[in-house]
Amino acid sequence: MKVMQIDPGNKKQVRDFLQVPFDIYANVAQWVPPLEMDAAQMLNPGRHPFYRHSDAAFFLAYRGDGLSPSGRLAVLNNKRYNDYNHSQSAFFYLFECENDPEAALMLFEAATAWARERGLKEILGPKGFTILDGMGMLVEGFEHRPAFGLPYNPAYYPELVEMLGYEKESEVVSGYLDPNLQFPERIHTISAKIQQRRGLRVARYARSSDLRALIPNLKELYNGALEGTTGTYPLDDADVEAMASQLLWFADPKLIKIVMKVSEDASQGEKPVGFLLAYPDPSAALQKTKGKLWPFGWLTILLELKRTKWVNINGAGMLDEYRGLGGTAILFSEMYKTISESGQFDHADLVQIGVENERMQRELRDLGVDFYKMHRVYRKEI
Repeated sequence: MKVMQIDPGNKKQVRDFLQVPFDIYANVAQWVPPLEMDAAQMLNPGRHPFYRHSDAAFFLAYRGDGLSPSGRLAVLNNKRYNDYNHSQSAFFYLFECENDPEAALMLFEAATAWARERGLKEILGPKGFTILDGMGMLVEGFEHRPAFGLPYNPAYYPELVEMLGYEKESEVVSGYLDPNLQFPERIHTISAKIQQRRGLRVARYARSSDLRALIPNLKELYNGALEGTTGTYPLDDADVEAMASQLLWFADPKLIKIVMKVSEDASQGEKPVGFLLAYPDPSAALQKTKGKLWPFGWLTILLELKRTKWVNINGAGMLDEYRGLGGTAILFSEMYKTISESGQFDHADLVQIGVENERMQRELRDLGVDFYKMHRVYRKEI
């Protein structure tokens, strides 16, 4: 067994790195391949916006013949994350490995050495390049297909990293929402009253051009919601542009809502104070096309977006001053309307809510959400 750091300019090494998960999950029905172009861009310092401020390295574990990779690992030095959080953390990401403790050990030893060389004191992960990259390692719900963009892994992965001394840092849960449940009418009533009382309205959109226009609002909302928090970092314009490019591939404008505060002074206009992001799940099409868009994969994906019965709710929030006094009821009401009014969806995946947010979990359970998947972020001092 040997481990090497790949050269992003070496096409064969890049192909080997990208091929590893296809070998690992060759007989796993639940796994969803990433979009080929997104996966390749992560290894391209000339194209991915992450490399404008930070750096990363990619490692492959080869068997004795030097021809067949048995595992891979990426390690990231996200300088903006560290600056914002006053930390010295590396991230591990894109870990895929056969059930081989030696390969896992050698991959993480290489990543640890790389991180130490840069003065970093701990490794967290799995954590990705952007806020749209699903985080954590699956620890519950292996029998279910993941929502688009979220990690899936075999049950032995947690055992491998825990064997190496990694411990739980945090956990996030994903929930299943049945659109046919008996949703309490009082939630809609409370939502309407709060909107009227606090001068709020829910903006809806019809065209993709409207979506691109609202992206700066999402940046303002996301960054505004960070005040007093740790473990993330503010978006910049490059992040927003990357997010827009990803969202516009598969987003349905009608499924995205922005809660606006209406100013008493007409000249002041409106400001965004809350949001709900949802989109049709293209996972079935990605499984069919193996993540490839060309020559006809894009058509399969577009058709799937129109016929899929699954919708992903992948982001909901209000600025802190609007969360209380019924503000959450607005999000819950719109969440249900997003699913039920379309007439397309039979299943909804509410993705990655922090387990520390006990109040929201309790309220969602009361509404009929079944939290059926859990991802764990690990940490180790180095």
